[in-house]
Amino acid sequence: MTATPTQHKEEPVPVALVTGASRGLGRALAHGLADLGWSLVVDARGADDLRSAVRDLPAGQVVALPGDVTDPPHRRDLVAAAAALGGLDLLVNNASALGPSPLPSVAEVPPAALRALWETNVVAPVALVQEALPLLVPPAAVVSVTSDAAVGAWPGWGPYGATKAALDHLTAVLAAERPDLRCWSLDPGDLRTRMHQDAFPGEDISDRPVPESVVPAFVRLLDERPPSGRLRAADLLPAVAR
Repeated sequence: MTATPTQHKEEPVPVALVTGASRGLGRALAHGLADLGWSLVVDARGADDLRSAVRDLPAGQVVALPGDVTDPPHRRDLVAAAAALGGLDLLVNNASALGPSPLPSVAEVPPAALRALWETNVVAPVALVQEALPLLVPPAAVVSVTSDAAVGAWPGWGPYGATKAALDHLTAVLAAERPDLRCWSLDPGDLRTRMHQDAFPGEDISDRPVPESVVPAFVRLLDERPPSGRLRAADLLPAVAR
């Protein structure tokens, strides 16, 4: 009797959508997920910067779509690209704006700038979640990149911090409404990024960790899948990395 070869079913490749992936944390996270074998949909407003950011990633593993997350057709295109890759296992709302630099006080922030911040940092990520929810089949996860400015009161950080506090709360409510998903707000801490430099114009921020240093925290989050909630990357990193 001839033995029948055992059929091994290949595991599907997980798919992540990461916004704001042309630089900083978004770029580092996209590369970290690609190294783990994930397929990716990534975006950023700058087409050239986005193209440069994904140039070294495996061909066929990443779909890079330049555009603005505040644009509804762009959000639809992002979700459609994820669907074409087979679904969506992880949505990372990383794209955000700082607002005017130097940081203005609450008394001085222009209302138009405040409205623009809310559109980018709150309305757009929530709208992207809404667009993506049909693809987010359990045990899929949503990560809202937040900030300590959402819970601390420091001069100049009111407008930005208020948007992050709002996104934190909306993410927590989403978790209550969709207990079948994981919904995390993750604070990466101060990092050596262009946005952080814009918050401190003319100052030396070279003492801040590089964005790649917190990627292991994201990986641990995905591996261990703690309950939904607000987390700090520093608490997910080994003591030597803090």
